[in-house]
Amino acid sequence: MNHNETNYQPDLNHDDDIHGDPTHGTESDLSVPIASFDDMGLKEDLLRGIYGYGFENPSVIQQRAIRPLASGRCDMIAQAQSGTGKTATFSVGLLEVIDTTVPRCQAIILSPTRELAKQSASVASSLGRYLDANVVSCVGGAPMRTQAEQIRKGAHLVVGTPGRVLDLLQKHILDSAHIKAVVLDEADEMLAIGFKDQIFDVLQEMPREVKLCLFSATLPPETLELAQQWMPAPLRIIVKKEELTLAGIKSFYVYCGDDERYKFATLCDLYENLSITQAVIFVSRRRTVEWLTEALNAKDFTCSAIHSDLSQEEREAVMGMFRSGQTRVLIATDVLARGIDVAQVSLVFNYDLPRDHANYIHRVGRSGRFGRKGAAINFVCGQSDVRTLREIEQYYATTIEELPKDLGEVA
Repeated sequence: MNHNETNYQPDLNHDDDIHGDPTHGTESDLSVPIASFDDMGLKEDLLRGIYGYGFENPSVIQQRAIRPLASGRCDMIAQAQSGTGKTATFSVGLLEVIDTTVPRCQAIILSPTRELAKQSASVASSLGRYLDANVVSCVGGAPMRTQAEQIRKGAHLVVGTPGRVLDLLQKHILDSAHIKAVVLDEADEMLAIGFKDQIFDVLQEMPREVKLCLFSATLPPETLELAQQWMPAPLRIIVKKEELTLAGIKSFYVYCGDDERYKFATLCDLYENLSITQAVIFVSRRRTVEWLTEALNAKDFTCSAIHSDLSQEEREAVMGMFRSGQTRVLIATDVLARGIDVAQVSLVFNYDLPRDHANYIHRVGRSGRFGRKGAAINFVCGQSDVRTLREIEQYYATTIEELPKDLGEVA
């Protein structure tokens, strides 16, 4: 990719110690962890929003990444485990950068799914409520006219999916002239084949001096290689793969024999004997979602389902019921594996093991959100699943133990 063909250009005028990888060479003042929100030099009204949201002490990624992002001085690649507060990290950083006295869009957050974009917009709105920050969610499946009206009223921060944001930019509804930073959330998925061209087109619309920040729980080499073309010298806050621990989340497996039909009986037995606040059951196929939902409801287990074939309105209704506690169990494909934060989720079932090992941490990260305890139970059926489970253990340098007979150890 040749940035000479775009408005966006990496800013190479900063000192190397600001851009550089803090694990290699001299560590800059921006890469030093800050153990308290009070010591980050944030606006007073932003601090009110942080503490009002329920945060007390910053997580590791927040200690390392908020100040560099808030400074507006560097591009960034940041990686941290699911559930450690990445959304709040980039939301706080951008809210600090934004000048709310200027009724113009000054930052953009791009997310791979509508659900994640709406979730991030909700978090940013809550954190910025004392700043009077105007946060607008711009996703497909919703009327563009309504979003355009909200932008024209003076949106400070736009959170959306790449296609809709690009459309708003190209139609000159969203003015990029004042944008200081663009955040790519779940950057590994955002830079996959389906999004790469759209992201590049969005960056073409940006001012030359805009800062680009990538956040994800997993950053495979191909993602980093592509990011390097956009950001030759970013500040790197990288968690090595072997350090992507599942701290706070107990992981177990239960062997269901060689017949897939035994999975359902096992699930029903566990559900009757475990104390579950709310749980998510992940399966691989939409057909399995529909079958399992019908089968569990027939046994009077109140549950709901979400998958990519549902309309936006249907997805929002399902998530609304789950968040409010009207349904205790949500059955989902991997459309929900990233970024949906429901605090009451204490247990994740992998009814089908994830095909992509990197998705395991995204799935089980739905429990144990931001320091809370959680558990994951993996159903293993046949030797193929045994091999997959061992590969997941090797990938994360962890051990997934057999489900104990005393289920009290699970909670």
